[in-house]
Amino acid sequence: MSIQNEYLNGLMERVIQRDPGELEFHQAVREVLISLAPVANARPELIKEGVMDCLVEPERTIKFRVPWEDDKGEIHVNRGYRVQFNSAIGPYKGGLRFHPSVNESIIKFLGFEQTFKNSLTGLPIGGGKGGSDFDPHGKSDAEVMRFCQSFMNELFKYIGPDTDVPAGDIGVGAREIGYLFGQYKRLRNEFTGVLTGKGLTYGGSLARKEATGYGLCYFADNMLKAAGKSFEGATVVISGSGNVAIYACEKATQLGGKVVAMSDSNGYIYDKDGIDLDLVKQLKEVERARIKVYVDRKPGAEYHEGCVSIWNIPCDIALPCATQNELPLEGAKALIKNGCFAVAEGANMPSTPDAMDAFQEAGVLFAPAKASNAGGVAVSALEMSQNSMRFSWTFEEVDERLKTIMSDLYRNASQAAEQYGMAGNLVAGANIAGFLKVADSMLAYGLV
Repeated sequence: MSIQNEYLNGLMERVIQRDPGELEFHQAVREVLISLAPVANARPELIKEGVMDCLVEPERTIKFRVPWEDDKGEIHVNRGYRVQFNSAIGPYKGGLRFHPSVNESIIKFLGFEQTFKNSLTGLPIGGGKGGSDFDPHGKSDAEVMRFCQSFMNELFKYIGPDTDVPAGDIGVGAREIGYLFGQYKRLRNEFTGVLTGKGLTYGGSLARKEATGYGLCYFADNMLKAAGKSFEGATVVISGSGNVAIYACEKATQLGGKVVAMSDSNGYIYDKDGIDLDLVKQLKEVERARIKVYVDRKPGAEYHEGCVSIWNIPCDIALPCATQNELPLEGAKALIKNGCFAVAEGANMPSTPDAMDAFQEAGVLFAPAKASNAGGVAVSALEMSQNSMRFSWTFEEVDERLKTIMSDLYRNASQAAEQYGMAGNLVAGANIAGFLKVADSMLAYGLV
């Protein structure tokens, strides 16, 4: 799909020329600019005042080395990143990702997406993202601790409760957040809500662990109901087996669906009787085992190497919750052929552009990540509020707030799509609704 605005086409070309190797970032920018063409046509002041040009350039990019010592006494050096993309509506907010694939392009794409996602929540938070090419898998707790402390030795200079509030992401869970927060606290000699996803004993929020997966299903439920459908009696396939996937599985089941498949980076499991979520939690949250161990403990379940063919499993609803570009065109075609009527993204940008186009052309209900996986950052912002008040809400209170946020988010995205002549296109609606709040704030500040 092309960008139907001459100026935005030129802007896209300049983005590519400026950073030619950043393919993930280019992909994210192109998707947004396609959606924003009718807005730019209707509001030329956004171009004249430089808002569109500022939109695609981070306010600040921080890149640093992270030396750490393993248990054998050997020294390793990884790269650390923090991209503070846009603070027009609040302090930078976004996760830290520890994974070998992390590079500047991925962090920029995630920070760019986070800007709109955070805007969509209706909460006062800007967009940022960070991480490292460090891989915590296979490392001892002591090695992870030393890495996190070294990482924070540099990052602490650039973050704070009113400046930039990181959270977790792939490879950064409760253990890593604890080590990071502990080092920040030592360095600054202060106890503030500078990180979210903290443990409940030191300022964390109830329902934070469940938030992205639950929020995904709340958003999808709104989308399904608007089309006269529901999770009730539906067969569901979920990729991934981290927090997002686990709690999407839990909520989808509570809403009446039957989840039959989950995966990790090595392969996927298929259980025709429905995934035993307690077993998955034991394997992933307690034992940190690979998903294939599931079939050793659950007779009748199947394990398949590789991840892409998970989309060949017949289902009514697909929830990609693993990583970017995990659902390619061939996966989309398989889902469509087998009668899938809804796809809701739990990971960041999991569907490739041609897969997304295929879903929309086939009339499949499609919930884009920046809207449907905003539940995690929404509850992170609620954690920030609780930290500021030195107070905590019950699980039920947080969950009810999350449900309201995701319902409002669906309504706003749907209305924005309809307002700009693209009714039912939640990709465009989410991009437009998220952008307008940021753009109007930037206009109010004036060019600086």
